[in-house]
Amino acid sequence: MYISRFRVNTARPTARRLLSSPQTMHAAVMSSFPHILPSDSPAPGAPRVLWRLDQQARAEVLLYIVSPDRPDLTHLVEQAGWPAVADAENPGWQTRPYAPLLDRLTTGDRWAFRLTANPVHTIRRKEGEPRKLTAHLTPVHQMGWLLDEERQQRLGFRVCEKPADRRLLPEGTTHHKRPHPGDRYELTVRDTRSLSFNKTRNTDGPRDKPVTVVAVTFEGRLEVTDPEALRRTLTQGAGRARAYGCGLLTLAPPARQTP
Repeated sequence: MYISRFRVNTARPTARRLLSSPQTMHAAVMSSFPHILPSDSPAPGAPRVLWRLDQQARAEVLLYIVSPDRPDLTHLVEQAGWPAVADAENPGWQTRPYAPLLDRLTTGDRWAFRLTANPVHTIRRKEGEPRKLTAHLTPVHQMGWLLDEERQQRLGFRVCEKPADRRLLPEGTTHHKRPHPGDRYELTVRDTRSLSFNKTRNTDGPRDKPVTVVAVTFEGRLEVTDPEALRRTLTQGAGRARAYGCGLLTLAPPARQTP
């Protein structure tokens, strides 16, 4: 397994087209692997290609890719990078083996994390109607999706709780008559984006209904509860819409808390 990072040159028109369409970006990412066809679907439990866009600042957008094979991002450098300054030593992206991090995961370890996911649930508007998949739209419900105990158990971690003296809201504070998780846990919703795009480029005949994906970026601190399950999460992703920039969880050593 490998993890790669590519900085997008947001001044280039091709880069802006890639950033505006998860479908186009997915095709560009999959083109980085000569032995994986864009239409290929990994077998259940097998490693897959995951990607995520992180916007650090207006002109700093980073593309992260986790993949079973080492990627060749030359085409992305040519279309959406800085090809004039790329060379053999600095091709325009960085790739590192992922095994050193995966192998060091142990129960009880704590990490800072970032996850872009597609938090959804099913609802039934009227009695007798089939249940419909719909996105969580408020930060409280989005965090509740990730804090679900069964989901965290499957993912192999639990989100850390804040010490009582660092909570701004008293325990038991409610929001619209429901428990509010926002200040109890080391968890924030950093960004929410609604992405709408067409899955096909066919211009003949009627167009398919656009696909809409609500992508939510979470940041926080987690504790490893099941290292093997967490390794699966890191290599296979979490939740839905993984082909469209959702599902990629990354870890970093947690920053020390100031007294």
